[in-house]
Amino acid sequence: MKTPRLLAIIFMISFFTSGAVTASEHHSGHGGGKSGGGGSSAGSCGKPQLGKFLPPHLATIAPEGKFTFLVFNIDKPEQVAVTVKNMPVEVTAEFKDPYYLFTGKMPASLVNTAARINVKVSAKSPHCEAEDGWLLKISDK
Repeated sequence: MKTPRLLAIIFMISFFTSGAVTASEHHSGHGGGKSGGGGSSAGSCGKPQLGKFLPPHLATIAPEGKFTFLVFNIDKPEQVAVTVKNMPVEVTAEFKDPYYLFTGKMPASLVNTAARINVKVSAKSPHCEAEDGWLLKISDK
């Protein structure tokens, strides 16, 4: 074989081999499943799910009216923080397998306005956190 042809073959082999090595290094820490981790179940989590917001979105409630929502896939209710117009709101939680039922009350200072109830679920990993909420209208009395 001639030298230029041999060099071209060697170059092509090294080029394709280095591409495969780079790709395998880049993807080695990523799992292909829902867990998003490196394949071990110890680092995986079930993403929290929030739902059944009551009263429903854009409903009108009385001042200091009660609201409820459900949270699935959490270990303890302390992971949940609720704010209304950036004010922390105290909520109570009741475990009803497989979810927690949370109940709260609108702040007394909110009258004749609209307010978003913002629910944030914290966790050790950002992939295991969730945030959601809904808007309610608050009547004048």
